[in-house]
Amino acid sequence: MKLLVDSGSTKADWIAIDDNGKVLFTTQTLGLNPEVLDKEEIISRLEDKFDISHNKEKASHLFFYGAGCGTDRMKDFLTIVFKEYFTNALISVHEDTFAAVYATTPKDEKAIVCILGTGSNCSYFDGKVLHQKVQSLGYIAMDDCSGNRFGRHLIRGYYFNKMPKELALEFEEEYNLDADYIKNNLYKEPNPNAYLATFAKFLIKHKDTEFCKKFIYAEMEEFVENYIMQFENYTEVPVHFIGSIAFYLKEELEEVLSKYQIKIGNVLRRPIDGLIAYHIINK
Repeated sequence: MKLLVDSGSTKADWIAIDDNGKVLFTTQTLGLNPEVLDKEEIISRLEDKFDISHNKEKASHLFFYGAGCGTDRMKDFLTIVFKEYFTNALISVHEDTFAAVYATTPKDEKAIVCILGTGSNCSYFDGKVLHQKVQSLGYIAMDDCSGNRFGRHLIRGYYFNKMPKELALEFEEEYNLDADYIKNNLYKEPNPNAYLATFAKFLIKHKDTEFCKKFIYAEMEEFVENYIMQFENYTEVPVHFIGSIAFYLKEELEEVLSKYQIKIGNVLRRPIDGLIAYHIINK
């Protein structure tokens, strides 16, 4: 039994397949980002799902693609945790960009592949090898055009009294905006980036308001200029996207990309289904 996992900071999609590619079960855990979680919390999130805990000794392979796995230190840390938990499995840990590439890019084709979800990322795939020019410093310093960046904008706009009154009233109805509650989630609870990203659905819901529009377009332009334009051939190859931010703001994304003469490629909410096909072909 092979376990295929696509993990962001907010959630992780799990699919178990047999050697013929038949789906044995699917489930979902909270995100398993090693940058913001310790070993105990990761194990707790695995144990919380019966399908995973019940089958942990039956797994022969674990292919994990995750946010926060961009450095050898984080990949090694997660590999050790998984080896201890899935005792009979061969463990393979990759950053989430590989899942995005395998899901969006036809075999041997060149493309720029971006992730716009809870966090953000961008890589160039030359048909064989993945190349990155920007090493992520995490959600505080980077993550342009991500869910957590939009959440930060909304909270700041609300607390600096810049959010229009009608919008602020609705914001108050949908979220607990008590300062102590927010600070506890930001500074004491695990996954503060995922917490910030929970506010992004409000921005998407109100994307046609001038207040939200300015954040959407400003962040998209920063993402293009800081990430996509790192690659000299950015106008020559398709640019694919994975993630809820890209999926639900596709029209705005197309508008911004056209301004830079960039060809938008595939835009998918999540890559997990594409991973099944990839691992069946490359079993």
